[in-house]
Amino acid sequence: MAEVTAALVKQLREKTGAGMMDCKKALADTDGDLEAAVDWLRKKGLSQARKKAGRATAEGLVAVATKGSKGAMVEVNAETDFVARNETFQTFAQTVAQVALETDGSEEAVKNAAYPGTGRSVEEELTQLIGTIGENMKLGRSTTIDVGEGVVAGYVHNQLGAGLGKLGVLLGLRSGGDTDKLEGLAKQLAMHVAAANPNAISQDDIDPELIQRERQVLEEQARASGKPENIIEKMVEGRLRKFYEEVALLDQVFVVDGENKVRTVVENLASELGAEVAVADFKRFELGEQESSEENEGAEAA
Repeated sequence: MAEVTAALVKQLREKTGAGMMDCKKALADTDGDLEAAVDWLRKKGLSQARKKAGRATAEGLVAVATKGSKGAMVEVNAETDFVARNETFQTFAQTVAQVALETDGSEEAVKNAAYPGTGRSVEEELTQLIGTIGENMKLGRSTTIDVGEGVVAGYVHNQLGAGLGKLGVLLGLRSGGDTDKLEGLAKQLAMHVAAANPNAISQDDIDPELIQRERQVLEEQARASGKPENIIEKMVEGRLRKFYEEVALLDQVFVVDGENKVRTVVENLASELGAEVAVADFKRFELGEQESSEENEGAEAA
């Protein structure tokens, strides 16, 4: 049997990120063959990943990356907040967000994309990380925004690292105007979305079923007041306008100035630039909200 030297163990640790005892055992079982030991550890990591696959992963990080007119955002989940503060985990999340920029943003595309410098896919690298850190992890979700012409800005609330946190936003402005000024407003609007949590850009984008349900509730509330039908209709329309202000981004009061509606702020920039400016899209990820949603759906089904 070949001698397992401290230098060989160190080399294997640097190559794989695995623990010292695991590296020593891998080298002992493969007769000191470094590459065979790497495969041994990968197999062990895969085995551990399967054992841990059932554990809840409500912690983790949201990572945001932007480049010109395109942005990407991913949520990488872990079991504990302790792991979310692990430097290796943070680097992984940041790297996956950068990788997502080169994809269409679907989870499948991101998982199958090459993880830089490893010869492995993102999914395979995640398996390696599970084996190294010892917690269940998963790529919770991913998305991209590409406006073609214009800018996409990102915002992370209470950053833990560059583009990392518990709540992230991407927002795209489509325009042929000055990109510096567009980016300035896009960043402010992304911050607004983080705070105000709209669910649509404009009234036209709100789910008609949601509006209908809201209208029915408001009509019942208004009729309970005993007012005549013509007054009830006016009451309902007034309350619906308030509803639109709560859920439609362009109808919300801009959190930065506390006075103008977002629509007015966008129109003012368009006038200043002498070019059309439109909010093309926005995405908002809050850590764990997907897990909570799935739990609620499961409870309802039960």
